[in-house]
Amino acid sequence: MELKRKALFNENGDTELSKRRLINGNTTNLNDFNNVKYTWTSDWYRQAMNNFWIPEEINLTQDAKDYRLLETDEKTAYDKILSFLIFLDSLQTANLPNVGEFITANEVNLCLTIQAYQEAIHSQSYGYILDTICSPEERSEILYQWKNDPVLLARNQFIGDKYNDFYYERSAHNLAKTLVANYILEGIYFYSGFMFFYALGRIGKMPGTVQEIRYINRDENTHLWLFRSILMELKKEEPQLFTDAHLEEYREMIRQGVAEEIRWADYVLGDRIRGLTKANVDAYLKYLGNLRSKGLGLGILFEGFEQEPDNMAWVSEYADPNAIKTDFFEAKVSAYSKAGVIEDDL
Repeated sequence: MELKRKALFNENGDTELSKRRLINGNTTNLNDFNNVKYTWTSDWYRQAMNNFWIPEEINLTQDAKDYRLLETDEKTAYDKILSFLIFLDSLQTANLPNVGEFITANEVNLCLTIQAYQEAIHSQSYGYILDTICSPEERSEILYQWKNDPVLLARNQFIGDKYNDFYYERSAHNLAKTLVANYILEGIYFYSGFMFFYALGRIGKMPGTVQEIRYINRDENTHLWLFRSILMELKKEEPQLFTDAHLEEYREMIRQGVAEEIRWADYVLGDRIRGLTKANVDAYLKYLGNLRSKGLGLGILFEGFEQEPDNMAWVSEYADPNAIKTDFFEAKVSAYSKAGVIEDDL
């Protein structure tokens, strides 16, 4: 299927909502907030805007002390997972405009623009963490571990290669695969990384990092919902991209994503981190794979892992930004969330 790049200045673009399409439409690029075809974008946009936050508003004084006291395995995992998250957020910031070039519904492009902005904020937050807790030399070493650690590089290549496929061959099929890859990144890769930091939080370590991650996690909930919605709209408008063969390809992408994540967790966490075991993490990741697959209507991929493992329920509790938290620095209880949250039930 041919994929057409959207026009820029286009006085002959369609203004009727009935003619608006997710891809291959004839858009004027006018941002009219009162006339949208994909009505879910209005709620998404307001939710994302209400999530506004500034990384430097979180106090990292305790983290600077804790970082020097982390056990060797904890520090190794902290550095490698942070390197992984920094790279993925940076990749997201760079790739989202590539997707937007071919989305011909202006209200969806507005959402993608806000997401790209938020991904940049996430990268800034990781930089703020590193600037606070370690030396410039350590910071540079952590930033580029993804280039020098072969296991981490291989893990990033799974998603990166899918993005490159679309970057170098702008076909509708490759766009669909990029959307699924984004969904995997947002809904499995990020969640797995967050899990480790929440495990540190459970034992009272790196509280500022945990709070930064919770803000980021709230944003990622909205990003996950955005890409699921885009994929479901595309499925209705372009069924030729969702034949049985294509659906199996997308299932296999999720399976591989989970397999890559399990391999990575075994490498960086193993049974060496308090509160996490290989068996529990494996079960949690397969549960996430099922959750994401069901969210796209692709069914169960891992039999026996349909429910969140009871011994990992604390991850969801930490990820809930509407929960009540204890302020580590003022020793008082305060509401965490600035705004409501889109629940992760995809």
